[in-house]
Amino acid sequence: MSLSCGFVGLPNVGKSTIFNVIMKKVVAESSNYPFCTIEPNKGSVPIKDDRLNNLSKIENSAKVIFPTLECVDIAGLVKGASKGDGLGNKFLSHIRQIDLIVHVVRCFDSEEIIHVHGKVDPVFDVDLINTELVFADIEVLEKWIKKNKALKTKEIDWAKSYLKHINENKSLDQFKEDNKDKNTEEIMSWLKSIGILSVLPRFYVANMSEDEIKNGNKYFEELKAAYPNEVVIPIAAKLEEELMSMPDDDYREMLREFGVKKIGLDFVLSTAYKFLGLESFFTVGPKEARGWTIKKGYKAPEAAGVIHTDFRDGFICAEVISYEEFISCEGYVPAKEKGKIRKEGKDYVVSDGDVCNFRFNVLKKPK
Repeated sequence: MSLSCGFVGLPNVGKSTIFNVIMKKVVAESSNYPFCTIEPNKGSVPIKDDRLNNLSKIENSAKVIFPTLECVDIAGLVKGASKGDGLGNKFLSHIRQIDLIVHVVRCFDSEEIIHVHGKVDPVFDVDLINTELVFADIEVLEKWIKKNKALKTKEIDWAKSYLKHINENKSLDQFKEDNKDKNTEEIMSWLKSIGILSVLPRFYVANMSEDEIKNGNKYFEELKAAYPNEVVIPIAAKLEEELMSMPDDDYREMLREFGVKKIGLDFVLSTAYKFLGLESFFTVGPKEARGWTIKKGYKAPEAAGVIHTDFRDGFICAEVISYEEFISCEGYVPAKEKGKIRKEGKDYVVSDGDVCNFRFNVLKKPK
């Protein structure tokens, strides 16, 4: 999978801190001044899944390998970014290369960490970033239409329709509803291909102080009230950064002492995984228990190809059992003895949590 999520927001909201915690090491510079990040930092991050740990225990696997997600730390945007202010054009081009926006919003007070607008106002901050993305889209669409005005294609109609839509300040959901008689997935894919940012899926991360993460604060409540239909995840990035050098079990226990029931950044990553339409299937044996990333709707040969192209090209069948049945049977051998292992063909759509073993022929490659 080559899909990626990017951490986007104003300067000094905690994007680089979050990225460092996700990577479990200091990759991105985190400083108290705007634009300490210029070039995007990138990394492949494991998506923790307790199901894999459970499979590993049953089969006594020597190691566990989690599925991964590509993450990008993008420099902070400022007002006027769509006009090139604050290296805006460069940073917007970085956003065009990702598939999901994780919008980090400052929801904490601090006299030590400056705010680019002098005060903490998460709703204003979100509106500002979203407005800059729309302004950038308007410019891209106007230029594209001008360059291709002689075309008599569906693309020119899509471009004019979406330009009219965002100029009227209508939501993406409204655009999809207005065009439900058309292939909106195809339209969205095409708009993304020409660099339209407002069609990218997104959710919000409210970065709070460690003292307020348990019960929330007014900034978090204001953000949720302003965007009631959006996903807003509270985290205490600085706290998680301070604890990240600890062993994993100690790290989780310490967070629980602060009232954090679920590690914020694990939640952020699993949410990103779902927003991108990704799922996991598992392979398990004595050497390893491993999760593999696929797009929702992948058929068995496509899923097999994620492991190796030979599995796809020489696909015979998939031996499949759901995670729940595997756990209930307490292992592969008992499951097989009970007749719970199914043989599925090339049209089988792999489900999230399937435990798979692929049968295939090794095809001779032409000399």
